Amino acid sequence: VVHSLLEKYEIKPHEVGRVEVGTETLVDKSKSTKTILMDLFPGNTDIEGATVINACYGGTAALLNSFMWCESEWWDGRYAIVVAADIAAYAKGPARPTCGAGAVAVLIGRDAPLAFQPRERATHAANVWDFFKPDHTVEYPTVDGALSQICYYQALEDVYHRYCEKMEKIHDESFSAESSDYMVFHAPYNKLVQKSYARLFLLDARRKHGMQIEDNAHPLAPWLSQPIEDTYADKNLEKVLKGMSEKSFNQRLSDANAASKAIGNTYTASVFIGLSSLVDRVGSRGELTPGKTITVFSYGSGALASMYSLHVRSPSNQTRFSTEKMVSAMNLTERLSRREEVHPSELDYALDTRARMHQCGAPYSPLYPTVGRLFPGTYYLKGISSKWTRTYSRVPSDANVESQGLPLAPQSVLDLAKQE
Repeated sequence: VVHSLLEKYEIKPHEVGRVEVGTETLVDKSKSTKTILMDLFPGNTDIEGATVINACYGGTAALLNSFMWCESEWWDGRYAIVVAADIAAYAKGPARPTCGAGAVAVLIGRDAPLAFQPRERATHAANVWDFFKPDHTVEYPTVDGALSQICYYQALEDVYHRYCEKMEKIHDESFSAESSDYMVFHAPYNKLVQKSYARLFLLDARRKHGMQIEDNAHPLAPWLSQPIEDTYADKNLEKVLKGMSEKSFNQRLSDANAASKAIGNTYTASVFIGLSSLVDRVGSRGELTPGKTITVFSYGSGALASMYSLHVRSPSNQTRFSTEKMVSAMNLTERLSRREEVHPSELDYALDTRARMHQCGAPYSPLYPTVGRLFPGTYYLKGISSKWTRTYSRVPSDANVESQGLPLAPQSVLDLAKQE
């Protein structure tokens, strides 16, 4: 995605002064993923940034760092690139269907068509054990699914309350779940996003209740004074909130959620894929016009979370970047439509192969096909040497994708599966 970004926007290597990566799909416990990307910047070693790790939040941390770099007195006029990339892999079980993989590269600079306001943000940090990866011999996380959902809700409540307070203080008007034109939520799976957005209506009602506004006739009256933790698993409340929020959800979040529903969970990339989906779909309709506002909620287990604003604007001193150019360059909906549909068992074969790779040591040569099955311009692992150094190759930009309905897993993988 970094190479693609440089090509599509004709960014020269010397124009970049910061590259920061957020990922939890680590291939080394010491060497930063950012250093691998330095091969794309020949002649330019003066590039700040490193790799940031905290579950699904790493990309947002990299983004906020890059925003502050561009806002600071030390900014030297060059661009920053933020990269969020992950493979979301789960062991066999109920979580496996949510698996996904994705990467997004974001160009950061001043006078941008999507503007960040530093004062319009709130952050949550806590020590919880909802999702973590303590065993370095396996790729799969240790997950407490029920706790992780509660932690997601609690982080959302915390940042939303303070975000509302800040927005009301800055703009001198009330703020609610329906104040922003669009919203983007971290999306492990779509149903959690729907439930979480609906809970903002409960939080809004409880804020007003705290201001002693008459609430007896309010449809949420039974839950306004109830301990908040008692509301997390209340099915009656979920039903009421869904009815109250469904229309607003479809208006504000359905476009952002479209891509994640097609791709699955992508960890650090999730919220950026949501933003990409929003820009692609709303922008292609000509509706992402100056003055529109976007509220983004990012969550990473462990836990860290942030809520912040983006404002759509017309750049005043440059014509190189615009929302229209973003829509054209991403072409996201059309690119997703070109994917090849394969049997679900292919996911099991692929993840079993990755699990074996974690155990087999070096040297290693990948088994899966590349040219003919990967999109043109895609980078792939070529091999790992006996000294554990990695080399990568790129599918030629003029290569054809040959979808012939053949199994994706090579015969050697199928043979291993039969043996096991």
